[in-house]
Amino acid sequence: MRKRLAIRGHALLERHFPERRLFLRSEDETRFIRLKPGTQLIAFAGSAALVAWTIIATAILLMDTIGAGNYRDQALRDQQTYQASLNAMAVERDLREEEALAAQDRFSSALARVSDMQTELLRSEARRRELETGIDVIQVNLRRTLKERDTARAELTALTDPAAEGQGAALPAEAEETLNFLSAALSDTAEQRDQTERNAQDALLQADEMAQRIALMEDQNDAIFRQLEDAMQVSVEPLDKMFRAAGMNPDSILDQVRSGYSGQGGPMTPISFSTMGEMPNPDADRANAILEELDQLNLYRIAASKAPFATPVKSSFRFTSGYGRRRDPKTGGIRSHMGVDLAAPVGTPLYATADGTVVFAGWSSGYGRLVKIQHAFGIETRYAHMSRISVKVGQKVSRADRIGDMGASGRVTGPHVHYEVRVNGTPVNPMTYIKAAKNVF
Repeated sequence: MRKRLAIRGHALLERHFPERRLFLRSEDETRFIRLKPGTQLIAFAGSAALVAWTIIATAILLMDTIGAGNYRDQALRDQQTYQASLNAMAVERDLREEEALAAQDRFSSALARVSDMQTELLRSEARRRELETGIDVIQVNLRRTLKERDTARAELTALTDPAAEGQGAALPAEAEETLNFLSAALSDTAEQRDQTERNAQDALLQADEMAQRIALMEDQNDAIFRQLEDAMQVSVEPLDKMFRAAGMNPDSILDQVRSGYSGQGGPMTPISFSTMGEMPNPDADRANAILEELDQLNLYRIAASKAPFATPVKSSFRFTSGYGRRRDPKTGGIRSHMGVDLAAPVGTPLYATADGTVVFAGWSSGYGRLVKIQHAFGIETRYAHMSRISVKVGQKVSRADRIGDMGASGRVTGPHVHYEVRVNGTPVNPMTYIKAAKNVF
């Protein structure tokens, strides 16, 4: 059975791959090579496998090239979208800041008006008490005058009695004069009493009106307080999230900034409302809470200016390489890439990403023309492969200060900036800081 199958198989091979002979002729002899059907089948299978491998490899390379191009285009679109988002967030931040400042001005004006109203109300209360005291005095005088009038009338009656006619005619005239004087004094006192009562009623009406106006002012103040509290929450929370997203402890960062800006007696003196020795009221507590949040917001802004929450390139650029392991563009081997590469034409301006001090500005092997900036919180940024350096060692720079131009110095394949962020000497991914600030700046 096996022999029959072998014969059939050999016949099938003979049909498609008949035996061939290759003649090799030289000057003095002729040789030939016999190509059996099995040998031809093996050669055909090998050739087919080689052609198939070539086609598949070519397809894979073509697909990888197309995919890489799509990825670069997508990365460029994402970068442009991110830049537009940064610009929009910056405008929104400025608007929020202006609204907070305007609300603070309105709040200060409202507090001044409330203080004036309270002072006027206290004065009205003092006048009312004075009037009440005057009424009491007038009533005492009135009662004394009435008593004196009654006494004078009794004396007059006694003097005009017929039994007393022999005592002389001068006494009735004196008594009548005294009576007239007392009647006039009584009339004046009654008029003063009526005027005092009218003044007291006017003072009470003024006090009621002042109380209504104070209640209206308290409602307005409450609305202003709510606006300020909402503005503080909207302003502080994104900054807090930004620092947490960057892996930085906000409490520790604020303590460090506060320790560096703790001087008092000048522009940095904390503002608070004093209770003047009285029991604190809710409005004063809310005002002090808002002022504390304003101080915290100011500390956050100072801290944000000292951390690299920005990109060193403001104009259009292409993101060509990320942080981490990658294929070396020079040798093709796998190496660690400690920063990000942003490509643009030679001469593109480069900017500091945070406030700091230049600690290196010169040539460094591999980096080419290099600038190192030391920032707060143990952070250092590096800008490599520059064509021109515009800063010197020891120079203080602020965020968005121009430090040089993009170039192709050092170990490069084309013009770009190699941007690094190091924390306490350890490289970290710069995109962590850039992405953390995408919803803030």
